[in-house]
Amino acid sequence: MHHDLIVFAEDWGGLPSSTQHIIKQLAKTRKVVWINSIGLRQPTLNMRDIKRLWEKLTASKLNVDDSQQHNQCIPQQNEIHGDQHFQVINPRTLPAPRSRLARYIAKKLLLKQILPIIKKSQLNNPILWTSLPTAVDFAGCFDEAALVYYCGDDFSGLAGVDHDTVAQREHELSEKADLIMVSSPNLLPQFPAENTQLLTHGVDYALFATPVERAPDLPNDGRNIAGFYGSISQWLDIELLLATIQKMPHWHFVFIGRAVIDVSKLAALENVTFLGERPHHRLPAYCQHWTASILPFVDNAQIQSCNPLKLKEYLAAGRPIVCTDFKAIHAHRGLVQIANSSDAMVEALTSCEYLQEIDLFPETLRNRVIEKSWASRAGQVSTWIEQL
Repeated sequence: MHHDLIVFAEDWGGLPSSTQHIIKQLAKTRKVVWINSIGLRQPTLNMRDIKRLWEKLTASKLNVDDSQQHNQCIPQQNEIHGDQHFQVINPRTLPAPRSRLARYIAKKLLLKQILPIIKKSQLNNPILWTSLPTAVDFAGCFDEAALVYYCGDDFSGLAGVDHDTVAQREHELSEKADLIMVSSPNLLPQFPAENTQLLTHGVDYALFATPVERAPDLPNDGRNIAGFYGSISQWLDIELLLATIQKMPHWHFVFIGRAVIDVSKLAALENVTFLGERPHHRLPAYCQHWTASILPFVDNAQIQSCNPLKLKEYLAAGRPIVCTDFKAIHAHRGLVQIANSSDAMVEALTSCEYLQEIDLFPETLRNRVIEKSWASRAGQVSTWIEQL
């Protein structure tokens, strides 16, 4: 019988993370209690943080049925066994506490909320899984069989993080964890070799490779389209995009996702469309039908250590890919075009007009990821955690 799981990670929902993809697969054969984000930084007094904090304080525990309508990533009804098989808890706690007293208060506050739920769930010899270093304070609180840390990011270079606090917690976590999994080879040297494993991202191949109809709100003015989806954040090279787009008025540039930075200069251009957020399961209706997928990232520590989920999804969609240079892309040289200047990006995008006409080109891209499903990744994880 498989170990059940207590998971500390980001909020369940939205564009699913690698943790969500893996846990969704593991939940087919075990119970899961998922605790929504306990934070990686202390909130500031801006409206976005105030709104998020209010949502945390007023939210209640969710189970699969409660949140099904909001999130396509939660296991479907035929994948769960009983009402308590997969539960999502919205905790009320202090985000990223720094002092010893604040950590103690945050820990006691959260345990009071979640221990009754975990007890009622009757978990089988659970494993504590965390994707957040700040959850190290809860190690040993649930009589867990083992502690697993899944590191999907280089938190030292991640924007919007309380770096000193997170670095300290991650060091503590690396000393306590029975198994550490990292998403990128660049993260391996940060952790003890004897209990660290490389777990690169998978892909929902069937979702992105199966042909679907074009999204009705994808611009259709006869121009080629360069498209991007994901968080529109500090890791996008806005200056590079601005220079490129101004040189290509005969192309349309489409961005899907929440903008958390100032994009007013881009939005002011006639050939740019920001569509806002779209559900993950609807993304193929966009990326299968634009001319080229783009990854215009800045060059920093976070990007050099990242292994973006959307790269494999772009490959499965079968459209030409243009990106700036970062380490995760090197494994796909020859299949993607690398461009670090606006002139190089113009040239690369122009060549995509011809690449899309080559009959075998889409299949060449898809073949690179056809065997890299999330199910296979979860199978490897299951083997590792059952061996603990």
